[in-house]
Amino acid sequence: MTTYEKPPTMLSHGEMPYPAGTLVEDTVHQRTGELVGVIDERIKESGKLLKRTAYVRPTGGGIEWDVPLKHVRPVEAQP
Repeated sequence: MTTYEKPPTMLSHGEMPYPAGTLVEDTVHQRTGELVGVIDERIKESGKLLKRTAYVRPTGGGIEWDVPLKHVRPVEAQP
């Protein structure tokens, strides 16, 4: 039986797709909040990007949660 061993990785602040504080929707958890930051996980040796995680805080404060960045989109302003 062969086991897969994850290569060593490193975490770093990632480029944010929207300014910090932008109201965004988390489509996985069906929640909205303010974008706080993005963390990129890369393979240490090659620098290849493995995943990007967004950190979102409830509007008005509270406990942040994380969600894959691909599941975050800005909330459209209501007229």
